[in-house]
Amino acid sequence: MEIIPLAPRLNTLDGKTVWISITGEPDITIAMEKRLRSDYPNVNWQTKKTWTISPVELSEEEMKTADGLIQAVCW
Repeated sequence: MEIIPLAPRLNTLDGKTVWISITGEPDITIAMEKRLRSDYPNVNWQTKKTWTISPVELSEEEMKTADGLIQAVCW
């Protein structure tokens, strides 16, 4: 098994690209996404959604340009 350490914490979100990966029923994540976009307007928010339990993986290009990721699981 390959162990990959967590990335360092971002010192600011301004100007960063943050992905929100949502799996399952999009119940509370609808309000969460609206709130994040409202509270952090200087963030380039990107979203991937699926109804299954397995998240949609970011492409290699998306991984290269992403500064952060929020994994949201709802059921």
